[in-house]
Amino acid sequence: MILVFGRTGQVATELGRQAPGATFLGREQADLTDPGACAAAIRERAPEVVINAAAWTAVDKAEEDEATARLVNAEAPGAMARACAEAAIPFLHVSTDYVFDGSGERPWTEDDPVAPLGAYGRTKLAGEEAVRAVGGQHLILRTSWVFSAHGTNFVKTMLRLSETRDALTVVDDQIGGPTPAADIAATLLALAERLRQGAPGGTYHYGGQPHVSWQRFACETFRRAGRRVEVTGIPSADYPTPAARPLNSRMDGAKLMRDHGIAPPDWRAGLDAVLAELGAA
Repeated sequence: MILVFGRTGQVATELGRQAPGATFLGREQADLTDPGACAAAIRERAPEVVINAAAWTAVDKAEEDEATARLVNAEAPGAMARACAEAAIPFLHVSTDYVFDGSGERPWTEDDPVAPLGAYGRTKLAGEEAVRAVGGQHLILRTSWVFSAHGTNFVKTMLRLSETRDALTVVDDQIGGPTPAADIAATLLALAERLRQGAPGGTYHYGGQPHVSWQRFACETFRRAGRRVEVTGIPSADYPTPAARPLNSRMDGAKLMRDHGIAPPDWRAGLDAVLAELGAA
């Protein structure tokens, strides 16, 4: 049995579609601000593998309440990993490109030095460190720019804005790989099975290809959706936010391909699927 922390988030929703037989724990069953309760949930259910698809993902709000974000993003995953290690259960955890400072233009590898710019990245990095410190069988999957037909994400925001506007400004100096939540879910399930069979764990990168700016991603979204919207690129400095965003979110997926045979997803195919589901294609 697969036990998944998370139920309504983008990745958890896709996991529910692809693995309907798994057990999903939402906030009512496992409050991530109570790490002990998360560990108890694992002990009580005795699963074969655990996937943590839950997190505090409100990047700007983390600047206001880093303590709670740390509970959810660091202490809870650490408690989950410890419970899994004690029961010899593989543990998979989703992390983020925000553990890096966004410098340079080269895609980030797993061995590059981490240096988060804000509270969200710091708490996610602390979660990685907590999972590794336990010493159990684990796999950390860093990903970026997640989108789907569910929840709040860039694609849905762009489509909503296009209903009332024919011109938008979008930052064009942040470069990364949009990653479909459906592909992340499929990859997690494949990796979970491989870990159950004794394959190596560790830290891996999984981000969409080809790399684009937010502005180019918006243009492609409107083109594929048949929306006539003019998108003007602007620098991040012209769109200030409480939390700094990495300018370079490119992820190098070579290690995941080498160790597990999983290639980076083509976000354009995922975008077409999302637009079709939303009735926007």
